[in-house]
Amino acid sequence: MNIAFIETFLAVIETGNLNRAAERLHVTESTVTTRLDALEDLLGQDLLVRSRRGAQMTKAGYKFLVRAERISQAWRQAQTELSLPKGFQGLFSLGCGLDLWSGLGKTWILQAMRAAPDLAFETWAGDDSQLRRWVQSGLVDAVLMTEPAGGPGIKTVPFLEDRIVQVSTEPRKAVEWDPNYIYVEYGPEVRRQHDAIWSADRTAYMTISGAEWALDFLLERGGSAYLPRRMVERLIAEGRLFEVDGAPDFTRRVHLSYRDSCLAEFPALADMLTADRVQATSSA
Repeated sequence: MNIAFIETFLAVIETGNLNRAAERLHVTESTVTTRLDALEDLLGQDLLVRSRRGAQMTKAGYKFLVRAERISQAWRQAQTELSLPKGFQGLFSLGCGLDLWSGLGKTWILQAMRAAPDLAFETWAGDDSQLRRWVQSGLVDAVLMTEPAGGPGIKTVPFLEDRIVQVSTEPRKAVEWDPNYIYVEYGPEVRRQHDAIWSADRTAYMTISGAEWALDFLLERGGSAYLPRRMVERLIAEGRLFEVDGAPDFTRRVHLSYRDSCLAEFPALADMLTADRVQATSSA
């Protein structure tokens, strides 16, 4: 089976339509169509329902997705391992939540690099559903996410409780409602905490799904927002942001899930992947 067929199928799933997949792969849309047709012919199954609105997976497509990711990962790992510079003994892959890199994922990777200098590392950003699928399929070795990944052969340890605080571009005390408030969507755990304190009758003038985007928007437009403390510590110290006096904090749990085989495959990282070590390093 041509690996280009697999990569084309995955590109269509990730982008949502054939045109954007063609742009990503730097080929024509007709080439994308030809590759998909060839893949479906080889498998004897329709994998996608294609329309002008985009492409949706069929039942067979959903079944094939995990296998396609495994094939793609195996091919990529083979390419990487064959091209590893002299002195490197393997490749460790970490999937990280979109808002968990700053102060968490990056810190963990730097510690892991010091613990295992003979390993090469790679990181991939994704949402919880992507990260769960990636670690379960073997696409990555471990994931840092806000929910346990679960699944056969997957172990999960607590990483930390991420403290989320209200900050403002002007020093002030907590008020009933800020007309320049930016609502940041962190998922159900934080949403429940937020709704228990702030009136559901008020609607923020701007809602953003992602702390880094929200921080960028806040610094550009002004106002206030709930952001991870680790992400705004430097800006608070510099006087560019101010923690709102009297505003309640929220927390969200962060988990490190990894493939059970990692302990044997990467013994130098065994301590980094166990609960005691993770709790100690993440609380520092």
